[in-house]
Amino acid sequence: MRGGGKAAIRVNAMNERVLIVDDEASVHDVVRAYLEREGFIVYSATRGAEGLEIALSKSPDLVVLDLMLPDISGEEICRQLRERSDVAIIMLTAKSGEEQRIAGLGVGADDYVVKPFSPRELVARIKAVLRRSSGAEMPLVEVQSFDDGRLVIDSVLHEVRVEGEPVSLTPSEYKLLSAIAQYPGRAYARIELVNRVQGHEFEGYERTIDAHVKNLRRKIESDPSAPHYVITVPGVGYRLGVRSE
Repeated sequence: MRGGGKAAIRVNAMNERVLIVDDEASVHDVVRAYLEREGFIVYSATRGAEGLEIALSKSPDLVVLDLMLPDISGEEICRQLRERSDVAIIMLTAKSGEEQRIAGLGVGADDYVVKPFSPRELVARIKAVLRRSSGAEMPLVEVQSFDDGRLVIDSVLHEVRVEGEPVSLTPSEYKLLSAIAQYPGRAYARIELVNRVQGHEFEGYERTIDAHVKNLRRKIESDPSAPHYVITVPGVGYRLGVRSE
């Protein structure tokens, strides 16, 4: 599925807007205090429907989304947001199993934090995701064009175009595509892509990359089951399947 729009380019972390969607008052109180101390503007919602409405009306830079909400599941909210927005999403979950985490990334989340969590860790994750979404960690290359111009990565506009149409990618999806596009044809190991996409401080599973690749293929491949751009390298990881021009 392809969508219009592009990620906004952010200059710094001051006055960036974070929406917290969680039914626990203590989470709002503590996380708000830490974020406002760092200069963030914070919105709050205790129910899923309210959070979805705020996310669509206020257009925050990042959403902290609890999976266990009283009215709508966090997974469903994430799905609905992904249909209309490329906002960065960090999921909060009490489910620490690998399959649950992979499922959260599979519906479009950029990162996850397991409850109970350290507020300082959550703020660090928020900053890391926003850095990735700004493109600040990637070398500034004006335009990369592949496959006779059918795939274009514009690092100045922070935009990906397929056959001339902008594609709405999450920060992690954009970072993944930009990483493998640095050296087209080179095979990147999953753990290397975890470090490039999630950050070297990320203690996650290599399978998180598989979830991001699956989502990325849905958006940029004409046939995700027979990918042309993001190619699996058995026993290694992934590579970009086309050459730059």
